[in-house]
Amino acid sequence: MQSIIYAAVILGIIALIAAVILHFVSKAFQVIEDPRIDDVASILPGANCGGCGFAGCRNLAEAIVKAGTLEGFGCPAGGSSVNEGIAQVLGLNAVMMNPIIAVVRCNGSLENAPSQSSYDGAPSCAFASSLYAGESMCSCGCLGYGDCMKVCNFDALSIDPNTKLPVVDNEKCVACGACAKACPRLLIEMRFKGKKDRRIFVACRNIDKGAAAKKNCQVACIGCGKCLKVCEFDAITIANNLAYIDHTKCKLCRKCVSECPANAICECNFPPKKDKIELAQETQFVNN
Repeated sequence: MQSIIYAAVILGIIALIAAVILHFVSKAFQVIEDPRIDDVASILPGANCGGCGFAGCRNLAEAIVKAGTLEGFGCPAGGSSVNEGIAQVLGLNAVMMNPIIAVVRCNGSLENAPSQSSYDGAPSCAFASSLYAGESMCSCGCLGYGDCMKVCNFDALSIDPNTKLPVVDNEKCVACGACAKACPRLLIEMRFKGKKDRRIFVACRNIDKGAAAKKNCQVACIGCGKCLKVCEFDAITIANNLAYIDHTKCKLCRKCVSECPANAICECNFPPKKDKIELAQETQFVNN
């Protein structure tokens, strides 16, 4: 009986010592979280899409609060309104964000790039891309099996049944970038939405020389450089037989669009251009 009492006392002492040690250890390693993190996290949309470059909205909130600035941070899903809310909580100046949207840089529809072969494998762009060039035989074109659509958590992408190309919903896209990462041929790019939702971009990624590129797709860029010559804003570059328009420099003047002999440059949401006869008639009406 006495040995049991001794054992109980010893265990009690050990437990007490352990409790004291744990108490001081917890105090020494205590992490005090800034309450503003919760405030910032509550403003963020909670999409956890990864478009900001962080694993989730709370990770972004922690980074912003720790940095004490909004410079270099942004939530594409929330846009400028979210930035303004965060700025008010932290007492900072809001950083205006240009709205971003996903753009499909391929116009190789069934009409422009007719099928030259058939594919009976798994309906996956990643899988098909590792096996062959594609039904149109363009090794840089869209395969149309919808890997981008499958990873979109916002129902912002669909495959057009007629063209077999991805279509981006302007209202639903939050520019999280998941579709761009899923595309094995890097055909989807995050670009400025543009004023009045207008954008100009080269809808081609083919780096083959002109004749080879046109053989498989009627609207493939041939790298002729005509667009480069007419651009007054240094927004166009030519590399590897392919033109590229820098959306941060483009002023949407549309000169490159009419100059492109391959029709490889897309203009989105612009009114139709007036021909010379219409312009002459309008000028005459104004003068009268």
